Amino acid sequence: MDAVDHITLTGVRAFGYHGVYPDEKRDGQEFIVDATVVLPLARAAVTDDVADTVHYGELAERIAVIVSGEPVDLLEKLAARIADEVLRDERVESVTITVHKPAAPIPVPFADVSVTITRGRS
Repeated sequence: MDAVDHITLTGVRAFGYHGVYPDEKRDGQEFIVDATVVLPLARAAVTDDVADTVHYGELAERIAVIVSGEPVDLLEKLAARIADEVLRDERVESVTITVHKPAAPIPVPFADVSVTITRGRS
């Protein structure tokens, strides 16, 4: 059986201006992103060289740039933008992105709302 390796990055926080309502685009809010990247890690385990893996610090920075970048209406679109960016690294086989919007304008008490997508190579 082939090994399935993952890098998981949870809780990346960034301020963005996403949402369908004008006040969300005007005032903004914090978004939280989790990413699970599937890629072979055997080489990095042997070489002990960060060049042979996805640098998770750089990944976190790229996610934050997207979240704080151009506004979108839907979390689905934001998650897809992040997934597309992660898949630019040809070593990545697939990625699962969860975008949390804990301050979403929902009129009843709630803990969190999130959208999760998984994308792979076509």
